[in-house]
Amino acid sequence: MVDIATIGTFLVAALAALFMAWSIGAGSSGSTPFAPAVGANAISVMRAGFFVGLLGFAGALLQGANVSRAVGSELINGVTLTPIAAVVSLSVAATLVAIGVFAGYPIATAFTSTGAVIGVGLAMAGDPAWAKYTEIATLWILTPFAGGGIAYTIARLLRDEPIREERLILGLGAIVGAVVANIEFAILGPPGEGQSIAQTIGGWIPLGSTPSVALVTLVIALLWGVVVGADLAKGTERGERHFLLVLGGLVAFSAGGSQVGLAIGPLVPISSDFEIPLIALLLGGGVGLLVGSWTGAPRMIKAISQDYSSLGPRRSIAALIPSFAIAQVAVLFGIPVSFNEIIVSAIIGSGYAASTAGGGVSASKMGYTVLAWVFSLAGSIVVSFSGYWLIDSLFL
Repeated sequence: MVDIATIGTFLVAALAALFMAWSIGAGSSGSTPFAPAVGANAISVMRAGFFVGLLGFAGALLQGANVSRAVGSELINGVTLTPIAAVVSLSVAATLVAIGVFAGYPIATAFTSTGAVIGVGLAMAGDPAWAKYTEIATLWILTPFAGGGIAYTIARLLRDEPIREERLILGLGAIVGAVVANIEFAILGPPGEGQSIAQTIGGWIPLGSTPSVALVTLVIALLWGVVVGADLAKGTERGERHFLLVLGGLVAFSAGGSQVGLAIGPLVPISSDFEIPLIALLLGGGVGLLVGSWTGAPRMIKAISQDYSSLGPRRSIAALIPSFAIAQVAVLFGIPVSFNEIIVSAIIGSGYAASTAGGGVSASKMGYTVLAWVFSLAGSIVVSFSGYWLIDSLFL
């Protein structure tokens, strides 16, 4: 029997999670996926906010489980988060992200959420989960180099055209199709597990697991290439803009799958006491992302699409392809990752490909953003640790 005080605390934690989901929807998951497309004038700011909300909601339901479990139970060892701990961690992280939204700077949501959970966990006398921290830090450190480097390479190829532009876009479309074929969806796998389209269809082919998946992947990649090529045949610029919008949609879907866990993750350890299934938490978090995208994302979409670099369709495509791939790697392995870091790094990489002068990238904006990321991680750890310690000392 759960007492009334515990129920009340859980409800407060749930409200804090909704506030966090709104902040994420208004910030990273709501603004970054379509920012390059807006910068390339392929879609308006308001339409981008509308579609990113719907796609983020779908991603939250279909791909949100891995990161949610990681944030809720894998960031600290030896203790289980309590309702009070969830309230403190979510409140601290949501406040920092909201400050970033209204100040116009993209705070790294994963940094604040991860730091807040670690802070309260340490205040509860938990042990650091060094193995998980190493995994997370590796992806965080590699993301700017991998995302920016791949974006730079693609942008240079499109700019210098050593390969005919239409053929290169067609090939990139096939690569994206291969990635889509192998991302996991909750509805395709057995209960509690995800499965990819290639795995699902490959199970019907009597060639063995690996050859069947490879064959299905190849077929889907070719189909994507054919569709992209047919669109390009009606006009290169038209085809590029359509491809760019598809990429924005895929990144928005991936953002929902990754970012919802940052909002509802702290609720996962305590939801079992109330017999609340994970899908219900994902549904609530997805609604929070949706509302945040529709109400608060336009400000950040403008900031990222215009303030960092002047983007055209080709450089926007170059930015979104590595962003989509990195996001899906994070979802697959259950690693909380910042979409602001992913997208901004890719935009900067594609921006530098424009010229030796840096392609219009704002160096001062870059510097302030990096500082905001560093301080958001350190600040969330300190504030959440102090907040939980104070509450524990005075009331618990």
